[in-house]
Amino acid sequence: MTAELIAALARANLAAGAAILAVLALRAPLRRRLGAERAYALWLIVPVAAAGALTPARLVSGAAGPIEATNDRALAWLGAGDHAAALALVWLSGVAMAIAIAAWRHGRFAAAMRAGRAGPAAVGVIRPRLVTPADFALRFTDAERALVRAHERAHVERLDARCNAAAALATWLCWFNPLAHLGARAMRLDQELACDAAVLRGSPGARRLYAETLLRTHPDAPAPLFGCQWAAHPLETRIAMLAAPAPSRARRDLGLAVLAGACAVAFAGAWALQPPARAIEPPSVVLVELAPPDATDATLGAALYQDRQRMRAAPHAARAGRR
Repeated sequence: MTAELIAALARANLAAGAAILAVLALRAPLRRRLGAERAYALWLIVPVAAAGALTPARLVSGAAGPIEATNDRALAWLGAGDHAAALALVWLSGVAMAIAIAAWRHGRFAAAMRAGRAGPAAVGVIRPRLVTPADFALRFTDAERALVRAHERAHVERLDARCNAAAALATWLCWFNPLAHLGARAMRLDQELACDAAVLRGSPGARRLYAETLLRTHPDAPAPLFGCQWAAHPLETRIAMLAAPAPSRARRDLGLAVLAGACAVAFAGAWALQPPARAIEPPSVVLVELAPPDATDATLGAALYQDRQRMRAAPHAARAGRR
């Protein structure tokens, strides 16, 4: 059982890693043509690809192909000795270490929040809320505070803190996969760009003020673990995107079609490339035709039965005569 779980984890990481590489290659051109919001939504193909790799595989019959043969050799190696148990112990130790580091990071942010140094940021996985520094009203003007609140409200409406929690959980489980950590960092940058685009779509005349507010913000507290910080870096990329024209409604609709197609391709590709399960051949059935016995066989059987009965009765008759 442990060997199968390790093999499933490896398949999911291979599929998710390939999807992360595809998103990293496509996110910049899609951001320019279809908008930052559609580029951020493209990260959805990563969990979709992982789900495709974990969906029950198709059944095949006959000789094993190269993929099936490789999978069989890997399972045989995991099942031999204590290989599977040792790998499971190493994996669980890494997961525990990743959770401990995350708890330490959360403790640092919680201490900064109590000291009034954290934020502006949207935090809270279950109950989202806005966290602002103690000098929020003094540091920003009314117009700047309105833009900051609009940005963090966009995070809350999109449930971005929950997306960040899911991404963090994936990096804990896949701590050994560098692509998982790289993808999580890139996803959070695309998340900020998407919220910037959402705010400016409602306030197109506030681009200059928005950029100035970003540049004047210098957070002196650690970033929240699952939350979304207003002045997340790199600011250069965010400022450059503010100068780009917003995509038209037709391009945003095209982006939805591209996203749906990419999800379908990712799921189907990950499902098709996993090792297929070989169908169990049904047992061979041998039909034997039993003909009824003829009269000769019946007569012979009756004679043998009578002889056996006489042999059993002979010793009893001899003992009765001696008495």
